Amino acid sequence: MSDAPVVRLDHPAPHVARLLINRPDKRNAIDFDVREQLTQRLGELLADRTIRALVIGGVGGVFSAGGDVPSMRGLTEAQARERMQHIHVLCQLVATARLPVVSAMEGIAAGAVVGLALLGDVIVGGPGTRVMFPFLRLGLVPDWGQLLTLPRRVGIGPARRILTSGKTVDGEEAQRLGLLDVLVPDDQVMATAVLKATELARLPQEAFSRMKQRLNEVSGSLAEELAREEGDQAVCLLSDEFEEGYAAFSEKRAPDFLGRGGGQ
Repeated sequence: MSDAPVVRLDHPAPHVARLLINRPDKRNAIDFDVREQLTQRLGELLADRTIRALVIGGVGGVFSAGGDVPSMRGLTEAQARERMQHIHVLCQLVATARLPVVSAMEGIAAGAVVGLALLGDVIVGGPGTRVMFPFLRLGLVPDWGQLLTLPRRVGIGPARRILTSGKTVDGEEAQRLGLLDVLVPDDQVMATAVLKATELARLPQEAFSRMKQRLNEVSGSLAEELAREEGDQAVCLLSDEFEEGYAAFSEKRAPDFLGRGGGQ
């Protein structure tokens, strides 16, 4: 792997980390080095309990042109499987992250990076955002978990139409479909993503993490869901977070999970 910083890490707000894909000459296309550095940085951030929310974006007002297509050619079957396994390590990290993940979908967002954003929690974009799903035009099936995550967001019918048409989805249409959570002027996308992450960083971490896991891994029956609910609530009712939430409720104030209930 190259030592070049193809992923930049900074901290734009208290308790918020930001990972920026940094390949402006390639419109931030995702290759092995980008995946590897995202995986490494994310693993480090998840181990840092002072970090309570994450923003993912790209430099230069472009999220990403998607997977680096030339790097996909000439693979053996073993190499193709190895490539997908490498992608899936990153997918699992983002999907199961204990903290909220906000994607700043500036400018172009194609293929792989759309899958990355869908694995997170909140997607912010603007009218000039251009969301692209080029898989079938390349003779490929959608990957990065998108055949699960896209229908969950927009419904099976709209997902099928988006994926088969190959048409670019602009920001306003993406919001109408539910693909974007927040639509703001193009020059405010990144700042809004940081602001949203700052708000989410104030949530109770244990409760949020457990809620996120249950939303991602839907129960197969009501009985299973109630059993999981019992287990989660048995932990949360005994937590410092609940003590702070109850104190705030009793005192008619906003809870401070960063302080008394934050476990820092």
